Amino acid sequence: MARKFSLPFIFLWLMTTQLSAQQHPIPVILDTDIAGDYDDVGAMALLHAFADKGEAKILAVISSNAFETTVPTISVLNTYFKKPHIPIGVTKRAKPNELCQQQWAQAIIAKYPHSIRSNQQAMEAVALYRRILAQQPDHSVTLITIGFFTNLADLLNSKADQYSALNGRQLVKQKVKQLVAMATSLPPGKTSGREYNVYIDAAASQTVFAQWETPVILSPFEVGEQVRTGIPLIKNNTIHNSPVKDAFQIALTKDKDTIGRMSWDQTAVFAAVRGIHPWFKTREVNLRIEKDGTDTLIPGNKFTLLELTDQATALQQAIEELMHHQPAH
Repeated sequence: MARKFSLPFIFLWLMTTQLSAQQHPIPVILDTDIAGDYDDVGAMALLHAFADKGEAKILAVISSNAFETTVPTISVLNTYFKKPHIPIGVTKRAKPNELCQQQWAQAIIAKYPHSIRSNQQAMEAVALYRRILAQQPDHSVTLITIGFFTNLADLLNSKADQYSALNGRQLVKQKVKQLVAMATSLPPGKTSGREYNVYIDAAASQTVFAQWETPVILSPFEVGEQVRTGIPLIKNNTIHNSPVKDAFQIALTKDKDTIGRMSWDQTAVFAAVRGIHPWFKTREVNLRIEKDGTDTLIPGNKFTLLELTDQATALQQAIEELMHHQPAH
């Protein structure tokens, strides 16, 4: 049965797509913890869809998670979307090491082609960051983190090397346009919260939140929690042999989820490429990360915090449609 959209939604979708297509592709580095959850798969599907539409240019995909499936999973998705040569990096730290309990990653790695078959074959995360950033125009790169802040903290602490005479903080300040992060939690009426991407490596989160010097947009837990996707994807009978569909099929089935997975990571990627308005509203906040990873509201306006608008349904439909994107021929 054909999916029905309202006329206002169709107009809004066309208007936003046309405006995005008129712009130059946004250079993006994606930092992901892909394994522990499968919204990262949806987020990568969005980013590849944006790249195929000329809205984004994927400079690299880098894992902040040391779990053994992360790099092969990224390689599977890049290969599926016909971009197998996108550079892949991974933290060489032993932790964070968050496993894929639902086995969806192991399943798509076994089924689909990919050239990078282990984390050991990928470049160390900070070295790749420094190599890529040094090659880019000043204030041009959008960094999207949908995982832990491990790599970004290590980048800030890095020294001059063969790629750049600048230290990490200087390199970030010179080359990065903005950081968009799926991170933090501020429930309505509360002044603090605790969110997975922040508390898993709380020390790294403390470093980034205190020392980052470019604009930062935060898509918090409360935004992605309300945007459910994946059920139409797994019911789509026109999509076959897709690692994106397979990952959601396996995980949603094991979760016995009939309404769709929360789209935390997809909302961050969407905001980074398509922009804030009309999909989100914002408020300016400042946050301190405590030793246990709690984020606490403090005076100031260092960060832009996203909130949902009355376009939440349209946003959900737009993300779902992008997750159905098939590789460009």
